[in-house]
Amino acid sequence: MISDIHGCAATFNALLKQIDLQLEDELYLLGDFIDRGPDAKGVIDIIFFLQEHGHKVHCLRGNHEQLMLDAIGGDRHQALIWLRNGGHETLDSFDPDATGEMEKKYLDFFNNLPYYFEVDQYILVHAGLNFLHPEPLSDHRSMMWIRNWYEQINEKWLAGRIIVHGHTPKTTTRIELMLSQIHQRSVIGIDGGCVYENGLNHLCAFELTHQELIFQKNIEDE
Repeated sequence: MISDIHGCAATFNALLKQIDLQLEDELYLLGDFIDRGPDAKGVIDIIFFLQEHGHKVHCLRGNHEQLMLDAIGGDRHQALIWLRNGGHETLDSFDPDATGEMEKKYLDFFNNLPYYFEVDQYILVHAGLNFLHPEPLSDHRSMMWIRNWYEQINEKWLAGRIIVHGHTPKTTTRIELMLSQIHQRSVIGIDGGCVYENGLNHLCAFELTHQELIFQKNIEDE
């Protein structure tokens, strides 16, 4: 699984080559396909290509997809919030002529994204779970936006399951540390901060069956 691609289509492609995705594999993408990076449309087109050629690719809704949907269906204030958080780059990739139109197949893709998946012993979500809520899997807003929630984790509620999420960028060293503690803390964050510097700048894949990490450095400027 991969999270927080943020418009980095070339880096996404490079990571897919590293993991050597096969038709029998299942690929889970944990949201934030768009914004900040240079080619959001290219990222979605890669997903469409894989699905059209028989690959099982499952995609979640991130906060940036929600920001875009709120902007499209909302007022000027919501549009400005999105544009200030990377929306300009997304619009440029989808609509270089500024016609204000986005093809229906893309809008349908964004509108139909679910909030979480349960796969074997894993719960996959974009940002995390709100364990202060009586039913964490019904708090969809927290699934897209929550931060600083690890201390709230309810091991009894998890019943041996492990949460995999993105949203909050982490260094490769931090992600590797979380993997080494995954059975004690029941959580791993795999957002390698692909669009950021300062020790980040990586896209991360997490292989569920053998619990292995694969990193790809951002190559968008190459």
